[in-house]
This record gives sequence, C-alpha cells and structure tokens, in this order.
Amino acid sequence: MDRYAPRDWQPHERPNLPGSPSTPLHPAHRRLAYALTGLLVGITGGLGNALVTANLVYLQGALGVTSAEIAWLPAAYVMTNVTMNLLLVKFRQQFGLRAFTEVFLALYVLVTLAHLFVNDLGSAIAVRAAHGMVGAALSSLGLYYMIQALPAKWRLKALVLGLGTAQLALPLARLVSEDLLQIAEWRGLYLFELGLAITALGCVLWLKLPPGDRFRTFEPMDFLTFAILAPGVGLLVAVLSLGRIDWWLEAPWIGMALAAAIVLISLGLCIEHNRRNPLLMTRWLGSGPILRLGLAVVLIRMVTSEQSTGAVGFMQYLNMGSEQLFSLYVVMLIGSVAGLVVSALTIDPEHLFRPLLLSVALMAAGALMDSFSSNLTRPPQLYLSQFLLAFGSTFFLGPTMVLGTRNVIANPRNLVSFSVMFGIAQNLGGLLGSALLGTWQVIREKFHSSHIVEQLVGADPRVAARLSSGAANYSSLLPDTQARTLQGLRALATAATREANIMAYNDVFMLIAIIAILTFIWMAVRVLWLASNARAQAALDSTSGKP
Repeated sequence: MDRYAPRDWQPHERPNLPGSPSTPLHPAHRRLAYALTGLLVGITGGLGNALVTANLVYLQGALGVTSAEIAWLPAAYVMTNVTMNLLLVKFRQQFGLRAFTEVFLALYVLVTLAHLFVNDLGSAIAVRAAHGMVGAALSSLGLYYMIQALPAKWRLKALVLGLGTAQLALPLARLVSEDLLQIAEWRGLYLFELGLAITALGCVLWLKLPPGDRFRTFEPMDFLTFAILAPGVGLLVAVLSLGRIDWWLEAPWIGMALAAAIVLISLGLCIEHNRRNPLLMTRWLGSGPILRLGLAVVLIRMVTSEQSTGAVGFMQYLNMGSEQLFSLYVVMLIGSVAGLVVSALTIDPEHLFRPLLLSVALMAAGALMDSFSSNLTRPPQLYLSQFLLAFGSTFFLGPTMVLGTRNVIANPRNLVSFSVMFGIAQNLGGLLGSALLGTWQVIREKFHSSHIVEQLVGADPRVAARLSSGAANYSSLLPDTQARTLQGLRALATAATREANIMAYNDVFMLIAIIAILTFIWMAVRVLWLASNARAQAALDSTSGKP
C-alpha cells in the first residue's frame, strides 16, 4: 500500500484538515493525559521567548552589551519563527505527525541545551534564531494534543484552549524569572526551560498522536519561495524591532533593510501569484474577508502590547522591581486564564463577532483607566485595568481562528496560506504595537519636557521654593552655597524629566485606547452591515417564495 494513500477512516475519526491527526474515541483517562500534555507542550513552546523578553535588562548586563544589541535576541526569534509555517504545514502533511512531533521536539531540546553554552552576543543570537524555527512547531503540536482531549462536539473549545495556552507563557515567565535567576543566574532560565522541554519530549514519546493522512506536497519552487520570503520578512521584523532603539531616521541600515524587505516580499508574492500550484494562495489572501481578518488581528495585537510596552514599562520607570510587580503579574496571569476559560465555555460558531467586540471594548476600557496615571500610581491601582487587558488578549483568539478556518475547511489548499497569515498578523501586530508605542512615548516625552521647561521661570515663586527646598536637602553635605544651588537645579530637572515621562506614558495609554475604540467602531459597523444584508436577503427570499 502506498504510504501516501489516504486511509479509510471511520466518520468520527477523519482528520479535519490535511496534516492534522485523526480523532478516534479515547477513554477518559487518556483524554486527561492528552489535555495535560497539550498544556505542557503549549507552555513550553511559548516560554522560551517569554523568558528572554521578560529578562532583557538582566541578559544585557550578563552579556555586557548595549540595549540596541540585546534587542536582537527577541528579534532573531521572531525573524525565524514567523516564516517557518511556510514549510511546517507541508512537512506535517508529507512526513506525518509522528515524525513532525518527535523531530521538532528533539531539536527543541538540543537548541535549549545549546543556550547553556552561550558566552557572547553572536552565539546567543544564532541560538535564538534556531529556537524560533523549532519553536514554531510547538504551538500547533499543543493544539493537536488539546483536540484529542475533548470530544468532537467540543472541538471549538479545544481549539480555543490549544491556541490560548501559549499566551500564558509571558505572565508565567514574569512570575518565575526572579527565582530562576537566583538559582544559576541567567542560565537558570534555560535550565528550567530545558527541564520542561525534556519532560514534554518524554510525554509525546509516551503518548503519541493518532496518525493522519499523508500526501506528497513539497515542490522545488516551494523552497525558492521560502528562500525569498524568509529574509524579506526577517528584515521587516528587524526594522520593527530595532527602529525605535536606533531611531527610524538616523540609522542608515533601517532604510536599506526596509527597502530590501519590500523588494524580497514583493518578489516572493509575485512568484506565488503566477504558480500553478502555489505555496501561498495570493488571490485568497487578497480577498476582502481575509484582509479584514488579518487587519483585525494586527489591530488587536497592537492593543495588547499595552501591557508589556505600556504598563510594565511605566512601572519599571517608576523603579518598581520584580518583587514589587509580582502581584501585578499574578493579576495578569489570572486575567489571561479567565479570558481563555470564558472563551472556551462561551464560543458559538453562529456569533463569533460578539467576543471580538467584547474583547476590544474591555481593552479600550483598561487603557483609558491607565491614561490617568501619576507618579503616585502603584501596582494596586493597575489591577483592574490590567485584568481587563489580559482577559481581552486571550478572549479574542479562539473566535478569530474559527473565522479564518471556515474558509480553510471549505478549501484545504488554503491551510498554508492561513497559517502564515495568522502567524504573521499576530507577530507583526505585536511588533507594530511595541514600535508605535515606544516611538510615541519618546516623541511625547520630548514634547512634554520642552513644555515643562518653558514654564520653569526663576521669577516664579513656586520654582524658587522648589529650588530652595532641593538645595536645603544638601545643606549638611555641601557647605558651599553655589554647589547646593546646583544640586537643587539638578533635582528640579530630574523631577521635570520624570513628570514628562509620566505624561508621555499617559499619552501612550490614551493612544492605545483610541486605537481600540476605532477598531471597535469599525467592527461594529461591519457587524451591523452584515446583519442588515442578511435581513434584506431573508426578506427577499420570503417574498420570492424560496424556502
């Protein structure tokens, strides 16, 4: 029998999509084992990048590099991770799920082990790039295990849980990082991840996924497309990751990289557009529903970046360390879990826009609440707003995925295209959000600083009193009057800079709220338009006598 020939499945066993596992009936204890394995694999896949993202400042000091240089670590991960779905979907379809599972998890263990031998920035970047490639496989692997854990009638709930598990990695990484750093400094992070990866590998070797159909899918032109699109997307990721650090209009490499990215991506899409059997279905990707879906994912991901770039950055600017922020991280984790669970319990294929509207509304409310922060704001004042943002960030994932997979199920050839679109929209949305918010914070800080300095006139009695108070603090240390006055001026300048940054962060929160509100309005108008068309069509059918 040809190993690539489709098998004769029972109706309840048939794989939903090419490359996915079959779904035989399982006893309750095996379903529980699949659920726990899916949870472990999903968190393991997301934790590697989360640990680096949450500890960039510490890693910068350990490697002795600048902030611009250390930013290449998360950038290298995303550069390779975002394009690997071009090949991973076809790899599953041609070589089977078991080979996919065991090969990529074993590679993940080896790459994680390699982190322990990193001693300089160059080797760290190379290892992070390799980690991005093999880590891309673990998100879909966790999803497939979760699908086995629930019966067919709860397939959508399994989809939500499988997708959302990886989103818990960042709040978990923030919670455990401080203890891990005390164990073995920065290598403690990778020792923990290595332990998780080995445990996950043991679990998937012990509890294998059911087989699926296998097809001959790869063509030589697929690798040419990958060789063109991968560096193009990688350059775009590099620009978005480091543009606000090296600054957009000052570093020549940013313009050259962006130009090269546009050329490479355009060339790759042109090749795919004219192929008889393309890797990417460009006409489908350019259709109205898919463009709107991709834009919605990008916008929502931009809003969710408020937590990492906005709230956490704001607290760290106010000298809040990991210990002071621990309770806030717990609230973020609870919000993420709550959003995931509520989404799984309430998802309805007939009403997928409702959770999207609710998630955007909650995130808009959270960002608006944060926009009234001050130098007295502490983590307890952010609990409610960050819970709303964390809830919304996981509540929207499942319905968004279901909206996209409807067209994939109707035409399985679109699977690779959808996987790539969804991954790129999520990653680039987060990068765009961080780049936009970081740039906006710098611009607004300069604006507020200039405005505050203009108001600091020596003749103003309030300014004179502040200078006198600042100088008096050094009276016991500096006998010279001029030196005390100079210190008073420096204290006033420091206070002005602090207030300018706080006002800039409030502007960042307000910008996020505006983006969320505009996204909500756009989606609500779209929903009302679709509902109006449906009612008009129903009325037309009733008058024409159609059933």
